This record gives sequence, C-alpha cells and structure tokens, in this order.
Amino acid sequence: MKSKLFVLLVIASLMLAACGSKPAAQGSVEITFTMWGAPEELTVWQAVVDDFHKANPNITVKVDVSDWDSYWTKLNTLIAGGTPPDVFAMDAPLFLDWQSRGALLNLQPYIDANPGFLDGFYPQTLTAYKTADGYYGMPRDFQTIVLFYNKDMFDAAGVSYPTGDWTYDDLLAAAKKLTIDKDKDGKIDQYGIWSDTWDMELLWSEAIWSYGGDIISSDHTKTLIGEGGARDAWKFIDSLYKEGVMPTPTTSGEFGFDLFQSNMAAMTSIGHWAVPGYVGAKINFDVAPMPKGPAGQATSVNSAGFVISKDSKNADAAFEFIKFALSEAGQKRLAELGFAIPVLKSVAESDAYLKQLGTLNQQVFLDSIAFARTKPVFKGYEEWAGIVGDGLIPVFDGEAELNATLDELIAAADKVLAANK
Repeated sequence: MKSKLFVLLVIASLMLAACGSKPAAQGSVEITFTMWGAPEELTVWQAVVDDFHKANPNITVKVDVSDWDSYWTKLNTLIAGGTPPDVFAMDAPLFLDWQSRGALLNLQPYIDANPGFLDGFYPQTLTAYKTADGYYGMPRDFQTIVLFYNKDMFDAAGVSYPTGDWTYDDLLAAAKKLTIDKDKDGKIDQYGIWSDTWDMELLWSEAIWSYGGDIISSDHTKTLIGEGGARDAWKFIDSLYKEGVMPTPTTSGEFGFDLFQSNMAAMTSIGHWAVPGYVGAKINFDVAPMPKGPAGQATSVNSAGFVISKDSKNADAAFEFIKFALSEAGQKRLAELGFAIPVLKSVAESDAYLKQLGTLNQQVFLDSIAFARTKPVFKGYEEWAGIVGDGLIPVFDGEAELNATLDELIAAADKVLAANK
C-alpha cells in the first residue's frame, strides 16, 4: 500500500513538474529589437511587430529606432554593459567585424531546423552573412544603386532622359548641359550631378567595376583600387569635379546633405532609401540603370540585415521574430516603408513592391541585379573605408593630386587589412 501510494505521489509530482514547466516554455517573453532608421520607420515596424504578436501572442517585441550615428554608439554601449538587444540591425559590410569579435549567435542550427527557409531569397543578399560554419545573420532588405534624374531639369535644358545604354561619357556630356548659373552671378545654382564619393557604394565602386578594376582581393589582403582600370575610373570621377558639373565635398557640405533633394542637382546615384525623401520633397523624378564603362555595366548591391546577440536570453523567440519578418507577410509590410527592396523574390516581383505610390519605375532596381556586384564585406572595413574616404577629399576639393594620393592611401589601407587577417 505504501509502495502504491509512493508511486502515485511520484506520478503526481511529475505531472505537477510538467505543468510547472509549461509556462516557462510558452509563457510571455519580451525581446528587444534595435535598429537605425528614420522616425517614420517605427510606424511600419510597429505594424510588423503587431502582426507578429497576433501570430505569437506569447512574444512581445520592443522596437528601438535611432539615427545611424547614435545607433552604433548605443549598440556598443549596450553590449559593453552586458545588456545587448536580442535582435539588432546590421549593415552588411560591417558584419565580419561583429561576427569575428564573438558578438553574434550562429543562426545555422535554426536554419537547419527550418527546411526551405532560404528558398526564394535573392542569392546576392545572402553571401555577405555566410561564414565557414554557417550564417550569423540574415538579410532584411537590400539596395541596388541606380541613377536618379530630375525630369523637370532635363526638360528645361532640352536634354534627353538617361537610358540603359548610357555610358559614363554620356553622363558627363549631359551633366555639362545641366550645370547652370541661373542668375549669372558666377556661382553655380544647378549642378549636373551630385553624389557622395566618401563611401564606395554610391558611385566609385560602380565606376571601378565598369572600367575593369576591382576593390579588394578575394582573400582580403590587398587593396586593388589603384590597379588597372581602377585608375581610369578615378580619373573619370575626378573629372566630374574638375569640369565643375559636380560640387566638391566641401561645397556639398555648405548646401546640406543631399543636393538632389534640395533641387540643386539634376542627377544623383543612390539607392532606394532615398525615394521617400524625394517623394516628400515633391521632386518630379525617375530612375535609370547606372551607366556603362569600357568593361561593361555594373552596380553594387548591399543589404541591411538581422543578427541575434550571442548573449540573448531569448534566442528562440528572437529567431521566430526574424523568421516572421522574412516571411511573405512580413516582407509585404516592410515594402510599405518604400526605403528598400524586399529580399524575397516573390514579394519584390509583386505589386506590393512594384506598384508603390507614384510613377517611379521600380523595375529598374530589380533589373540592375543582373549586373550587380556585392559590396565588399571584410574585417577592418570601417577603418579601411575611413582611410580611403577621408584621403580622397583633398583630391576632390582640388587640393591634392589624384595618383600620388591614391598611392599613399592604398599603402595605409593595406596596413589595415594586414592587421585584420
């Protein structure tokens, strides 16, 4: 009798233990998602979170959005303080620096547990986050760089709109006609083109590839921006400044961040993230593919991604959120932002993306994938980019000679690569 009572007590205790463990597995969990972006992005992200919560009522997601500079400062502070966000946004070129310092969780076990999860992604968006032992991040959306043009300025100057057959020589010729001193006071009021040449993504990587050059060796040990066709690409970019059709970096700084948005430039090369601002500024614009160079046509593809902190206490819930945001439902919501291209082909090639408000030819961004090359991802990227970007400002301001400066900064950039092997 005692033994039977003991067995019953054991069974009861096991049942209680099982009941007691259920809330731990299915109880309420809160995760944090930190990202950079404009304040208005929070509205759409909150809609994504609300949709996710309906499907996963036991998981609450707290979203925090900061501007670009504040974001990285805040993220470093949180991680240094031992309170990292569960999920945070990642710019693809910086990925390896974060992964190599051991801050990120390997997502491969989750991907393996979800067969077919990677099906339907644009493959160019996945390469940046893959390592020898699996994926430590996933692309959230992506950008291809295209040529934006102000239709009113082209019409007023009697210049034909850019086409997919344009060369860089065509761009320069049109830019000359579109550079105007309207009040004849000796100062340019309308530039033919404006682009930010500090970072490779917007113009000079495209030009280098189109002229037959490259950025960095495949083993990330050598800076190649001074070899072969790359020198010709730099000569072309420098000519935009020397011909006066593009404002120097110092002049651009005097007029504000984006001269195309402020109606001071007829063309710019930039990604889809600029579209909402240009629409809000009521610019009559459209887009065309990047011009061709002697070696063909090229543009860059870059992505913003999701990563999970290695120290997240709720990694399972964090991945469920990422999985939802990368589903068709989540990607359609994100398409409403208008800031980027969905990473799922099924969404990018649907009305959710292609038929956003306005008359912009969204298809150009997708067609450009055919000749797009992934923006390089390598350890030491941020320091390397700073050396190149800062080093070229005196050249484009007309205060230093191009080739000698390239030689100096390439040597310095190679030292960064050597220190980050």
